[in-house]
Amino acid sequence: MTAPDIDTPNIDSVDDAIAAAAFRRLVRHLQHRTDAQNVDLMGLAGFCRNCLGDWVSAASGGTMDQAAGRAAVYGMAYADWKAAHQAPATSEQLERMAQSVARNPASA
Repeated sequence: MTAPDIDTPNIDSVDDAIAAAAFRRLVRHLQHRTDAQNVDLMGLAGFCRNCLGDWVSAASGGTMDQAAGRAAVYGMAYADWKAAHQAPATSEQLERMAQSVARNPASA
């Protein structure tokens, strides 16, 4: 395997096994950091655990529905995670989220 060209970084040049390991580490980190609220992730970066789960579902080529993709990211059913860890969003959080999501590319 060759290293990606650091002068022209491109995520598509990263080996799939390496990318998968990094993705799994991100998911495990988010599973551990239940204090990081989805609305705050959306407000900062325009994506959250639900987005990751939906992307897993989309990447599965139809083998995983949205609920299964989200469960893979949450480590449990989304409704169970939400009941145990999700706090009500404030109006400020919702406004930051709306502004952040508006900056996302149409394909996101």
